[in-house]
Order: sequence, then C-alpha cells, then structure tokens
Amino acid sequence: MAKASSRGMLVWLGLAAAIVLLDQASKGLILALFRPGEVLPVTSFFNLVRVHNPGAAFSFLAGAGGWQRWLFLGIGLVAVAVILWLLRAHHQQKLFAFSLACLLGGALGNVIDRALHGYVVDMLDVHHRWLAPLFAGGHYPAFNVADMAITAGAIGLIVDELRRVRRSR
Repeated sequence: MAKASSRGMLVWLGLAAAIVLLDQASKGLILALFRPGEVLPVTSFFNLVRVHNPGAAFSFLAGAGGWQRWLFLGIGLVAVAVILWLLRAHHQQKLFAFSLACLLGGALGNVIDRALHGYVVDMLDVHHRWLAPLFAGGHYPAFNVADMAITAGAIGLIVDELRRVRRSR
C-alpha cells in the first residue's frame, strides 16, 4: 500500500515539476529574446511581451519600493509548504490533487522568479476593445504559464468542492 501511495504522490509532484519547467523555460526564452517592454503582436487580440512585475496579481504593490519582494516570496514559500502537506494527505483524490499540483507548480514558478530576479516575468498579453472599460487600453494584465496553472488549480478546487457539496446532499 505504501508503494502505491508514494507512486500516486510522485505523479502529482511530476505534474508540478513539468509546470515549473515549462514556466521557467518560457520565461527564459522571453528574457533572452525580448527587451523589457518589447511587444510582438501575434494575433489581433494576443501579443507576446516582456513585463517585469515586482507586485502580486494585477501588479498589486508593484510600486511599494522593494520590500514586497520578500513578503511575496515568503507567502509563496508558505503556500508551497501547505500545498505539499495537503497533497501528501489527499493525493488519492484525483481532481483535488490535480488542482493542488497545478497550484504547486505555479507557485514554485513565480517563487523562483522572485528569488532570482526580484520580480515575476510575464509574457502573455490578451487584449480587445471590450476589455477597455476594465483594463487600460483594453489589455488584460500580462501573465505567464505559472499564472495559468494557478488559475487552473483554483478553478479545479472550486469544482471539486462543488462536487463534494453536491454529493453530500
């Protein structure tokens, strides 16, 4: 039983590692090929960009003067520890564990950026005129692979909880 248990945990850790590798590889390419602020239009609604975000989601606290680097790095490390603890305890619950693995990979990807650079590298820019009332110039804030994994993990946790509530009725 312990062997199957550790194998199940390894699947989720492997998924998290794959997310980290994809995230860091994409950020490495952007850092190597783009200058800060450079934009490459890909479609009428999507650009590749190089943005350095020293803040959190939607650039929260981006202009705080540098102390936020350590705050967000600490929060990220605590999140990683909690996710690992939850994953160890619940790795047999497929959707829950998948969601945790996505959160873990995304959190680690952004923690690595903060530790190495002091900011998170963002490169995906979605824009359209119907976004203009919400975002400057109709551009949703730039994001990265880690952010997509975190979003997928959060959606997965919500779906998992909704399914759990529904089953309990």
